[in-house]
Amino acid sequence: MPEGITLSGYMYQRYQSKAVRNVYLFQLCALSALSTGVQLLAGSRIFSILTGLPFVAVTIMMAAIALSYSRFSGIKASMLTDAVQMVFMLAVSIGFVVFGVKNGGGVETLVMGLGGAAGDANSLLSARGLEIFLEFGLPAAIGLLSGPFGDQSFWQRAFSIRKDRIGWAFLAGALLFGIVPLSMGILGFVGAGMGYDAADTGVINFELVNALLPAWAVIPFLFMIVSGLLSTIDSNLCAVSSLTTDIVKEKALGRMKLSMVLLLAVGIVIANIPGLTVTHLFLMYGTLRASTLLPTVFTLKGINLEPRGVVIGIMSAMAVGLPVFGYGNIKGIAAYKTAGSLLTVLLSGVLALMISRRRGVRNG
Repeated sequence: MPEGITLSGYMYQRYQSKAVRNVYLFQLCALSALSTGVQLLAGSRIFSILTGLPFVAVTIMMAAIALSYSRFSGIKASMLTDAVQMVFMLAVSIGFVVFGVKNGGGVETLVMGLGGAAGDANSLLSARGLEIFLEFGLPAAIGLLSGPFGDQSFWQRAFSIRKDRIGWAFLAGALLFGIVPLSMGILGFVGAGMGYDAADTGVINFELVNALLPAWAVIPFLFMIVSGLLSTIDSNLCAVSSLTTDIVKEKALGRMKLSMVLLLAVGIVIANIPGLTVTHLFLMYGTLRASTLLPTVFTLKGINLEPRGVVIGIMSAMAVGLPVFGYGNIKGIAAYKTAGSLLTVLLSGVLALMISRRRGVRNG
């Protein structure tokens, strides 16, 4: 699709079905809204704690910053700022690991943390360790693996890169970005080895930086966090503006910019919902993007699905899997989270294949 810019547009071209396009549009737009909400929630909470500014005001400020450059240069501005922010994030995260391990008791504390908060080498395989895997690890893994296939933020970059460089760009990007969560994870294991008890697990890395590093380290940490969150927000802004071209026939620039403002407004509302946590939102939007994973992968692999099967599969995943996961997410029930995640990712693909085979569609 040489002139393509959206995943929903690609699926429409492949199946010539407005229903397929619309179900993808719904998923991609809803995902952008939830993702924007969680970025605003996470960044504003930390910034508000540090500065004492009202939480609502900080969410609006962060949204305005992302809009200020995204509305002028779009995807080019997003990629340029992402590159600069990534360099800063890598330098800070690596530095934090070195000083964090040193100040936290050395490699011995890290190894103890790998065994669990109590230093029990078998705790990761205990009943509690399995419960953590089922209620967080598995849903998070499914959501993260689904990202490159079910998120317009990834697709707009694929469509923007020269065809012969797409593979290398995504491979290098994955390896470089992986350093950041790995570094923060190491700090988490150091904290576990120390027996650190977080006051608020939603901002636990912020608490650990305060506990392990000098007071001045909070400043680069804040910039690192805000850089990462703004990077995702401006990607979502570009994503929703490109999706607007599939919604309205007139490719008016004003409407695309308006869609950015509307997305930020919805994100601000989501971030300010009382009682909502970063973990709740993160897992929820990760599970949502898993609803289109298998139909997208099947299509890319040349399996010609029946359009009706694609629509029924994705809608079933959203109507059955997401509510089950949402209930478990809110109530903190691991079994429901696991079932909801698996239902969401499997229903769409299994039903799409079953309906297509029943109607005699063969692999292309």
